[in-house]
Order: sequence, then C-alpha cells, then structure tokens
Amino acid sequence: MEVLRLDSSHAEDYLKLRLEALKTNPEAFGASYEETASRENPLKHIAARLDQRENYTFGAYIGDSLSGMLVLIPETAEKMKHKASIFGMYVTPEHRGNGIARALLEKALLQAGNLKSIEQVNLTVVTTNDSAKRLYSSIGFHSYGTEKRAIKYKGEYFDEEYMVLFL
Repeated sequence: MEVLRLDSSHAEDYLKLRLEALKTNPEAFGASYEETASRENPLKHIAARLDQRENYTFGAYIGDSLSGMLVLIPETAEKMKHKASIFGMYVTPEHRGNGIARALLEKALLQAGNLKSIEQVNLTVVTTNDSAKRLYSSIGFHSYGTEKRAIKYKGEYFDEEYMVLFL
C-alpha cells in the first residue's frame, strides 16, 4: 500500500473512487452520486480540485488501484486558522479492515501537524458507522456533539457525530 497526496494526474482514479463511494455509502456524504456524475465535465472539476494546493487530498493505492481516500482542509479565515477538517473518507469494501483508513488518517494528521497553525482537526461521522467511530476514537478523536437529521437520503434521515482531535 502506498499513501500519497493526489494531484490532477490522479483525477480519473479519484473520480472513479468518489463515484463508487457515493453509490456504496450515500448516507456518509453530503454530495450525491447523481449530482456528482451529472456535473458538467466532472473529470476537469476533480482535476482542478486536486491541484488546489491549500487542501490536501490523500489516496491509498494498492498496486494500480486507488482503494481509499480522504481530504484535509485547513481553515483559512483568520480566527479559524487553528483548525482543519477531514472530509470524504472512504475505503473500498473489499479493502476495509486492512489498515488503509488508519494509514490515510495518520498521513492527514501528520500533514496537519506540519502546518504550524493547526491545533485541532475536526470530522463528522454518521452515527451508525461504528467501525469508523472506533477507528477515530482509537487515534484520539473525541465526540463533542451530534447533529440530528444531518443528512436526508431517499426520505431517510441520518444523524452525524462531531469529533475533534487536539494536536
């Protein structure tokens, strides 16, 4: 397994994995498969996002296959620069339980620590995703609240737990 920061050269792999994530676990993401797939030129949009150097998109490759991803986004507002957030964490079902999510998180947290202004990292997780919550807790994240009905998908509501890690 190789965990690396992605750029536009990885756009095709990332888009494929992102669409898989939105289809496989629609309750875990704010975006939908339909709106992402129907975006005008989604590959160009993804490539541009991956080349934004103020954000950090990490991917885990097993051989030639992108099998996991996450995004670390540092805050840019003056009063918020001490924080960063993790979004879009996903590992393909066939590779779950093999340490990929932990490796991605460790890479993102190392990057956050290298950014001198970052003091805390925030994330949200669907409350029914027990394996993700266990992973986050094992790394040191702590829950600080729950948003009821945070996501609504096909008439069903999903709550999200807010978690923080102080560096």
